This record gives sequence, C-alpha cells and structure tokens, in this order.
Amino acid sequence: MKENKTSIIKRLRNEVLVGDGAIGTMLYTKGVSLDSNFEHLNLIRPNLVAELAGEYIAAGAQVIETNTFGANTTKLAAIGLGHKVAEINLAGAAIACKAAAGKALIAGSIGPLIAAKGEQRELSTTQMEEAFRLQCLALADGGVDFLLLETFSSLEQLQLAVKVARETGLPVSASMAFLEGGRCGDGSSVESFCRGMEDSCADMIGANCGAGPLELLKVVKRIATLTDKPISAYANSGFPEYLDGRYIYRATPDYFAAMAREMVAAGANLVGGCCGTTPDHIALLSRALSGCQPATRDKAPVVSFSEPAPSTPKRSSFLDCWGSRKVITVELDPPKGLNCSKIIAGCKHLKEAGADAINLAENPLARPRMGNIALGSTIQREVGIEVIVHVTGRDRNLIGMQSDLMGASLLGIRSILAVTGDPATMGDHAGATSVFDLHSLTLIKLLHDLNSGVNAIGNPIGTGTGFTIGAAFNPNTGNMNVQAARLRKKVAGGASFTQSQPIYDPEILFAALAAIRDCTVPFLPGIMPLVSERNAEYLNNEVPGITVPDAVRARMKGLEKEAGAREGLAIAKEFIDATFNFVGGYYLIPPFGKHELAVELIEHIKICEKGRR
Repeated sequence: MKENKTSIIKRLRNEVLVGDGAIGTMLYTKGVSLDSNFEHLNLIRPNLVAELAGEYIAAGAQVIETNTFGANTTKLAAIGLGHKVAEINLAGAAIACKAAAGKALIAGSIGPLIAAKGEQRELSTTQMEEAFRLQCLALADGGVDFLLLETFSSLEQLQLAVKVARETGLPVSASMAFLEGGRCGDGSSVESFCRGMEDSCADMIGANCGAGPLELLKVVKRIATLTDKPISAYANSGFPEYLDGRYIYRATPDYFAAMAREMVAAGANLVGGCCGTTPDHIALLSRALSGCQPATRDKAPVVSFSEPAPSTPKRSSFLDCWGSRKVITVELDPPKGLNCSKIIAGCKHLKEAGADAINLAENPLARPRMGNIALGSTIQREVGIEVIVHVTGRDRNLIGMQSDLMGASLLGIRSILAVTGDPATMGDHAGATSVFDLHSLTLIKLLHDLNSGVNAIGNPIGTGTGFTIGAAFNPNTGNMNVQAARLRKKVAGGASFTQSQPIYDPEILFAALAAIRDCTVPFLPGIMPLVSERNAEYLNNEVPGITVPDAVRARMKGLEKEAGAREGLAIAKEFIDATFNFVGGYYLIPPFGKHELAVELIEHIKICEKGRR
C-alpha cells in the first residue's frame, strides 16, 4: 500500500487540497455525444480520458477522480456491458494513476445505483452490496488513494455504500447532492446526513452537485458545525442553460473561485468542481486557495432546515363506513373528448344506486382522455360523490407530479390511487414517451410526504394534502407471495386501502386474502363483468394484469350482445355470492363505460346485505 493512501486524511487536517472539475461535461465538449456511455471510454478512448485528467493536473488539481462515476452493474448492464464492470473500473484507475504520475492523489469515483425508468422492482440490500463491492474492489486493485462516493440522493443507500467501501481498507469520502433548502432527493437534512455518516464511520463527508455554489456554501457551513471530519465541497458551475443545442453553465471561473474561498473559510478541506466546471475554473480555484489552511470550526446547536409541518385536517372518506356495510367503488373512464355529460349522468345513477365513490383512471392503456383531476373535481361538485383519482408515474416528472397533486388537493380531491401506469408504447401516440420518475411505491411515498406537509425533498408546503392513499394489487399472478410483499411495502409507505385487478375465480381471491392477511388496510376486489366471448378473449390475451379462467371463457363462448351481457352479469353475481362474507366491499369496473351494469351489481350487493343481516 502506497504511503499517501493513509495520509490523505492527515493531509486534510493541515492543508486545503484542490480537486478537479467536471468529467462528463468536459468529455461532451470534446465531442462525446450525450447518449454515449462516458465510463466505457476508459476502454475504447482511453487517450481522451487521459487528456482531460492531464488538463486538470496542469490546472493545479491535487486530487483527480477516475472516470468511473456510473461504472456499476445496474447502469452498465442496461447497455449490455454488465460483464465489464471490473475491467472498466480498473482501466479508469489506471488512466488516472498514469496521468497523475505521483503529482496528484487519485479518488475512485463511485455514484449511486439508479434503477431503469419505470422499473418497480427495488434492488435488494444484497444486490446493492454486491454492486458496490465489485466497483470498490476493482478501484482499490487499480491503485486509487481513496474512494469518493458522490452525488447520492438516498442516505440509506449511501450508508450501505460506505459500509462496503470500508471493506477495502481505503479512506472513504461520502458526499450527497443537496438541493435548495438543504435537503436531498430523499428528504434527508444536513443533520441526518451527518449523523448517518458518523454512524457509518466515513472518513470524509461533504456535498457535491446540487443547486450551485451559493447553496453548497450554506450546506458546508451547516456541516462544519456538526462534524470534526474533513469536508469535501464540489459545486456545480451554477444552473445550466440550454443554448444552441448544448448546455451552457453561466458561473465564471472568477465567481467560482471566490465562492470556493468562502467554502474554505466555512470549513471545507477539499474543494473541486462538479457539473459545468472546467480546467479554467480549477486553475483560478488553485490560485485562490494557494496557501489556505483549514478553518477552525465552532460547533453550534443543531437547527432544522424546515419548520415542523402543520397538522393535516381530517377529511371525510368513502372508507368511513368500512365494517358497517359493504363499501362499493365504481370505475368509469374519462371521455376521449371534451363532452363529459355522459359520465356525469352515469355518476348520478351510480350514486342513487348506492355507490360510495367513483374511480377515474388516468389515460388507461396509454391513450389520452380528459384529465381526471379536473373531471373528478367537477363530478364531486355536481354529483356530490367522492372520486378516487388514479395517478400514474408515466405521464409526469417529479416536479409536475407534485404541482398537480397539490392542485388536486386544492380542488377538493380526497382520494388517490397510485399506480405505475402502462408504458406509453402501448398507446396510439407513436411519439409519446414514458416519464417514470416515480413508480407506484415511490408515488405512494410522495403522497405520504405531501400528507405530512412536506414536498419530495422535505421542504414544507403548509397544511398537508389530506389524501386517502390507495394501492393497486394484482392477484392474477403466478407468484402471489411477490405481489403480497409489494403490497406490504405500499402499506408501510402510506397506502391506506387497496383495490385489485378484476378477479373471476373466487379461489384466486381466497388465495390473495390468505397471502395478505397481515395487511390490515381495506381490500376491495375488482369485478369487471364480461359482455361477450370476444371481450373475454381480449381481456385474457391482451390486457396486462387480467386473467379470465378457462371455465369462465367457456361459459362466454359464442355469446354476444344481450346474451353475453346477461351471462357476464351472472358470473359476476356468482362471484359476489361466493365471496360476500369474506370481504368488506367491491371495486366494480363496468366495461365500455356501461354504468348500468355496475348499477345492477350494486343492487345485487344491497339485496345480499339485506338477506344476511
């Protein structure tokens, strides 16, 4: 082991070191396209990576990073390079070591593990440990001086990464990306970050990326009052601006260097640059910090970045009568155009029949329909029945999602069913793309946060939104235990009721109830009455999440129009009769907006209630 591997922390106690600047931004300016994998350049264009490292060293960087930020299993496997994780990290370390030639220390760059867009499966702790371990060991074998865990937005994941990184015996620096207000993407505060890193025994802690030099300076000041560990600070060059087909960062090298001096005065020991910074920024930074000594720190009382959230007012809910009688919700699709008179009339009939709430899907099968939040507000106002608005992660990014949900609360929407959503490729708009900043689990967490009076990064929004949060459950699966485990996560995240995909076999419902018996939230099984043989075959073969058993399809064979609808209703009523004593309500899904089918099923449920009292 080289001597400087154990001296980096000691050096930072006595001197301020200068880091390098952006890697991705600079590779882009050198002609690498944004859709390229920058880490793969370690193998296919090593001279270009070495050239950039040399420029930073010439500019005065005393610490340079390896080009390995995203060289992990999850990112590389997504582009068919999962088998080259170790090779790419070893090459990145070798390039940096050769470029430094003993003139600079080498930081092995490790970024967070990020799942592919729309992926609902979460990496297990074991999977994350294995991914971090593979990268850490390769960088250590490659000869880096310390490991730099950077740009993390999940404190829990960062703590796991620190634990694994420490297995190498190298010093470990841990850094999170803080946004405006001193919160990370998972809502973690500076205080919780510092406590977490103390518990995890990170050797150096800090902040990088985030909201720009001024906000990072505020974070450094706070960190300095909470820890005696060396502090790293790698700010962006301000916010990017898209101009003439490329991203431009406005913060000048002079401004960046001046802010860096303030960061050192606040307690930073290692200062470099993140997105948008260049060798010119680092050159002025190096001159500005020449001869600087670490600042003396004075610990201060811990002060939270946000005030306690006001309590959320209690709202009435369609679930208030749960246990006293059967709760009935009915799903209707919003219109494809602007005329909503038919659905308003249908809602009135359903209310008169005894429905407790109306479900409004959001662009089902990825086909555009009238916005269900505005329509839901209109139905509640004109009909006087509660609406459960379905919200998908497909159609909005994290920013737009929060805006629309706060707006929904303002409009009086009380209940939200959180679903991932069918991918845009299923729909009829060829140019549409899925967003998937959120999937069902993370959307439920966001709704819970909004109910608690804070947004996605923990900043206060005032009084909480007061939503009743719903979760979807699919019992039509080969592995009920997997679906049950997902439901438990949703309930733990804040879901207070669940509705299932349509079920046609009572035995499937009983198996689902057994699998989720420890979930105490109200469960409403879905019932979608069939109307014809073609309808049954279509649902079974083409609609995700729905299975129509062979025996049911046999009963529908050759039937259409009135005969098909009568048999479909008979099957649905038999399902209700068989399950009536085991559930607290039903979620009715009449096909093609035929609300009269739901009315007949509601009447059947009411007759069953009277007969069993």
